[in-house]
This record gives sequence, C-alpha cells and structure tokens, in this order.
Amino acid sequence: MHEVCPGQEPLVWLGLENHSEEVQRKAMPATMRPDHPLRKLFRELVSDTFVRELRSHDTEMTGYISELLTEFTFADRLYRVRDASGRRLNDVGEMLIESNPLLSTSGSFDRERDVRKHIGDYTLFLTGLFPESLRRPQRSLRLDYWIDYVKAGKESYEVVSKFDQFEYRRVAPLFRRLSDNFELCVYGLNRLRDQLRKLEDRYYQQVERTLIE
Repeated sequence: MHEVCPGQEPLVWLGLENHSEEVQRKAMPATMRPDHPLRKLFRELVSDTFVRELRSHDTEMTGYISELLTEFTFADRLYRVRDASGRRLNDVGEMLIESNPLLSTSGSFDRERDVRKHIGDYTLFLTGLFPESLRRPQRSLRLDYWIDYVKAGKESYEVVSKFDQFEYRRVAPLFRRLSDNFELCVYGLNRLRDQLRKLEDRYYQQVERTLIE
C-alpha cells in the first residue's frame, strides 16, 4: 500500500472528485500515514471543538469523527458505495435502496450494515462541514431532494448499532451514541468548519466550492 507523500494532496479536498475514475486511481494513494499533517490537523480541531468547546468527553466518538474526516479526504472513500452493476451511488436515496436487503440484489445483512454505516458517515460529513451543498438546485431533480439527511444519518447509525453480535459487538454502543448525538456531532462539525475558514484552509475552500456549485 502506498502512503501519501509530501506534496500529494487528497483528491476530494482539491475538488477533483468529478475527474474520471481512471485519473483518480492513478493519482490517489491508498492510505495516509499516521503522522500526516492533515490527520494531525483534524485530531486537533476535533479535540478543540468537541472536548474544549462542547464539553463532550466521549473520546471514542471524537476519535471516530476525526478518522472519518481523514478518510473522506479521499474521493474513493467518500463515494465508495456502488450498486450491483458497479455504478457509483452519490445520492443518499439510492444508498438507502441499496442498503435494503429486500430491494438490493445482494440481499445481505452485512451489506445492509456496511451501506448504512456509510450513509451515517456521509450525511454527518455533508451536514456538518458542507450544509450549503444540500441546497444545490440539482438536488431537486434527484431522489435526494426528498431525503432528510439528519434523519437518514440518525436512523442509519441506529441500524448499525443493532448489529451487536460477534465481530460487531464491541463497536455497537459507539454507533448508538453517534445516533443519539447526531445533532450534536453536526453542530460540532459546523463549529469546526468555522475554524477551518479562519485558518483559510485551502483544502476546505476547494471542496466547498466544488460541492456547492
């Protein structure tokens, strides 16, 4: 696996998620090294916002949010859900259909959990950092127009929390707390967004412009 090297920028934060998948595969590293400055920045901002400002001392939840921000700097992580034909799903409405074992061709409960987890992550990310993107005129032409992102995110994390047996048992309580505290997490990311803007962080500015256009 290749790591992000100095000078290599995560694609989605540079507004390149609309490039062809071939371009993304060639340019995108597979992971980010533990000491990467962007990972450190997210840890510090999440800690400052949730622990110091909001007095939330759930270190497991804040650690999850920090890693989520790091993961979603890569376009293939942000848009990783695909249907049976391999088509990338960008709409939460389509993801909800894909997650339903009765509607999806996979018919797998593990698939349901995986897609529901992504819906929770995806909706938290967008409502927290880029709420303006949810008001794009293009949404009115898609299934997403009828989706309440906060409700979909809360419900999806709740569904994930109900997978509480075997290998999922240890993490199930975390997703219950993410569901119960979804609005708080959104607000915390709203506050974190303000900090990024004050820092004039170019990663944030690039992706914000791309998402709201």
